[in-house]
Amino acid sequence: MNKKFAWTVIALLMVMVLVLSACQPAATPAAPAEPAESEAPAEPEAPAEEFVFGMLLVGPYNDKGWSQAHYEAGEYVEEKVPGTKMIYLDRVNTADRPGTTAAQLAEELVQQGAKLVIFNSDDMKDDAVEFTKNNPEIFIIHASGDTIWAEGENYQALPNMANLMGEMEYGKMMAGCDSALHTQSGSIGYLGPLINEETRRLAASAFLGARYCWENYLDKDPADLRFRVTWIGFWFNIPGFTEDPTQVANEFINSGVDVIISGIDTTEGLVEARKATSEGKKVFAIPYDFVGACEEAPDVCIGVPYFNWGPSYVRYISNAIQGKWESTFEWMPPYWQDINNVDMTPVGYVSGPAMSEDAKPLLDKFIAELAGGLNLWSGPLNYQDGSKFLAEGEVATDVEIWYLSQLLEGMEGRSE
Repeated sequence: MNKKFAWTVIALLMVMVLVLSACQPAATPAAPAEPAESEAPAEPEAPAEEFVFGMLLVGPYNDKGWSQAHYEAGEYVEEKVPGTKMIYLDRVNTADRPGTTAAQLAEELVQQGAKLVIFNSDDMKDDAVEFTKNNPEIFIIHASGDTIWAEGENYQALPNMANLMGEMEYGKMMAGCDSALHTQSGSIGYLGPLINEETRRLAASAFLGARYCWENYLDKDPADLRFRVTWIGFWFNIPGFTEDPTQVANEFINSGVDVIISGIDTTEGLVEARKATSEGKKVFAIPYDFVGACEEAPDVCIGVPYFNWGPSYVRYISNAIQGKWESTFEWMPPYWQDINNVDMTPVGYVSGPAMSEDAKPLLDKFIAELAGGLNLWSGPLNYQDGSKFLAEGEVATDVEIWYLSQLLEGMEGRSE
């Protein structure tokens, strides 16, 4: 055989063997190889750790007043800030919880996981400061407090505390104006809580608003306007501890008052105005604190000044979560572009169902004047005892208003 031919045949045979081998099915492996760690699919991003915030409410969470406004603000936070959860304790006061302090109850909230605690009353000031100092890792908001105000009389440097307060003086001025526009007797009653700097300046603000609208919109003599303040001794009725606000409201009505402005957290003024109206007397009322307060007695409710804590709480709680916390004092005016914008304003005023058609445009005009810079804390103004507060042309400072030491001349009732 020719050698060249033989090598050619061998080569062809080898090629055929390789082709046939390639066409055979591959063997099934016993088990799939584990992928290398670097090739593992990415895990879904874990949700942020739940941020628990606690509230201490001085009254019932559903009081249709101050405490409910805070409670619903907490619900607003849960809605607007993902991963947040509110826990709370209400009726935090010495009458409802004898033998306990707000500082002790704040510790309970921390044990339940709270990383931020809101003290919602001026009545809790000392406990809020004590707790803040003892818990530097917990964020504290003291609503209505002034501890962090560098210009204030009670300043302390507490980096984990913030003080927030709506500038309700404007809301009370609106309530006062609303009252003056509705009274037929010229007699307005102010149902006051306890007496302190906050409550004096708010009652005085209502008086200033009433006097301005009485004189400037109705062209009446300020001397003919009677503005009486009666204090019950606390933010709401505690039998055996306070004066009964129902009795106070009735005393107002029986003495000729036909508009009751409430400075307490609950709605006795509304209830008694409705009762008197059903018996033939025409009496109006203005509740306080909570946007939905008129629902208690809409037929006699001409309006309500209210706090809207939600947007501010969202801002501070978001900053705490994001590591942007600031220890600040804020005294927040209404959002003047729209004082009832629930996502913007700290303080608002809503007209009630009993608001008269004649009064509404005048109240709107007054609100527009306030938005434009009208300042009723301008002289001449005297204190209740006749001593000078502000000279002609003098404008009160924030410190002078915040720490108002007496009611104003022209107001009836105790200053201390």
